Amino acid sequence: MSGSTDEDVKVLHSMGYAQELARRMGGFSNFAISFSIICILAGGITSFPLAMGTGSGFEATIGWVIGGVFALVVAACLGQIGSAYPTAGGLYHWSSILGGRGWGWATAWINLLGLIFVVASVNVGVWLLFRDLVLSGVFHVDVTAWTAVTTDPLPSGMTAEQATAINSSAYTAQVVAVSLITLAQALINHFGIKLTTLLTDFSGYLILVIAVVLTLTFLGWGAGWDFSRLTTFVNNTGDPGGNYVPEARPAFIAFLVGLLYPLYTITGFDASAHTSEETQNARVAVPRGMIHSVFWSLVFGFAMAVSFVLASPDLAQTAKDGGAGWFNLFNNLPAPGLLKDILAIGIVLANFICALAGLTSTSRMIYAFARDGGLPASGIWKGVSPTWRTPVAAIWLGAVLSVAATLYSPAFAALAAGCALFLYVSYAMPIAAGLLAEGKTWTEFGPFRLGIWSKPLGAIAVLGVLVLMYAGIQPPFDILINYAIGLLVLLLVLWFGIEARRFKGPPIGGDIARRASEIAEAEKAVGQST
Repeated sequence: MSGSTDEDVKVLHSMGYAQELARRMGGFSNFAISFSIICILAGGITSFPLAMGTGSGFEATIGWVIGGVFALVVAACLGQIGSAYPTAGGLYHWSSILGGRGWGWATAWINLLGLIFVVASVNVGVWLLFRDLVLSGVFHVDVTAWTAVTTDPLPSGMTAEQATAINSSAYTAQVVAVSLITLAQALINHFGIKLTTLLTDFSGYLILVIAVVLTLTFLGWGAGWDFSRLTTFVNNTGDPGGNYVPEARPAFIAFLVGLLYPLYTITGFDASAHTSEETQNARVAVPRGMIHSVFWSLVFGFAMAVSFVLASPDLAQTAKDGGAGWFNLFNNLPAPGLLKDILAIGIVLANFICALAGLTSTSRMIYAFARDGGLPASGIWKGVSPTWRTPVAAIWLGAVLSVAATLYSPAFAALAAGCALFLYVSYAMPIAAGLLAEGKTWTEFGPFRLGIWSKPLGAIAVLGVLVLMYAGIQPPFDILINYAIGLLVLLLVLWFGIEARRFKGPPIGGDIARRASEIAEAEKAVGQST
């Protein structure tokens, strides 16, 4: 092993864990996996109607910067903790060490729920983008039978029976397509981090190239260069925004809800932490990967959003188009057909790799939580293939759960919209614990430090997530109140009823020394020399 890898293994051993996964990721790869999950070509496109339906051009551009800077603060705070504790458990492990095993256990479940619905929602997006941009747009296939229709009101001339039949056909097509997409991603993850890394590295370049070309295409063939659009706030809630936000709301509430546009997009950067046990020089690479992935997503996503706003022939009509707003802009753009076809294929491919990286992150979270006995049947989910050096069972569990999450439409629609909310809550939990523990029980730090900015930025991150929680339960996301209350009650019942006595949490103190023989055996089982 190289010197840096020797040091990485030593740090991992000092936290009581074996080097079972293969350290084949460099610094760029660690950045690329988070950058791929953020994927401005996913949320930056599919959530654009939310910005237009709340605060128009101002929300899409200035709102993007405000949300992006906040995400950068969160990434910096997490990076400081990740530099001290570079483990695959990431948020869960940090919360356990800094806030206690109960706090860590709750963080794990909230983070895991968010990760599962990120993979699920992006894969549904892959299917919808493939259907509308590639099958229909590039190959001119009639996708009417695979496209759901509204039933309130019914389309003109359509009976209720016809609408039901079409929606049933669309649902079946979606289930089959998402299952096949997820199967492919699980197989790629199964056969090694090297293959996954190659694709996510490629995706890092792909997202940058497609984002730049897409931005230039919108500017070159559509821009009206009216820059006042970028700084003009128009409250489009209710009917002016195509009822994307179904009720007219005060301007400030509209602005807060619109911040979900950048924050739904710029999330998932904890993947850098979840793959830390597969990253060389992790104490440096992990914080750098998180911060850089957020920063460059902020920069290129802002440029892309500016191009969309400037290229709209009529911002009021784009807002009125609701969920079809961006697609109408793209389809009506008078750019060369071949260029638009290449962009469409590139967007779909980037979204596919986005969910692929999301599944990688989810599986590492499952593996790490199971390694400490946090899941039912943990003995199965913590297994690592000695051939592929991947947590095979955890990968397939993550794949099955992400497909299952799409099957019940009402729950999926709500939780997919709320996945950013769940993830940011899970981000705030170790940061909040660190605020209280820093300088007291938390005295060991990594090479990345925030210094005097640590507590002020931590406080901003926690308060900002509280604001995000308020925005995230406003209509049309208010059904999340019921799910959040249900989740909170379930976690409390499970913890005080069972887990408080059973769950030991990650190893600390003397437990770490006592694990020495277990570590040696685990590494021997996967062929890792120490």
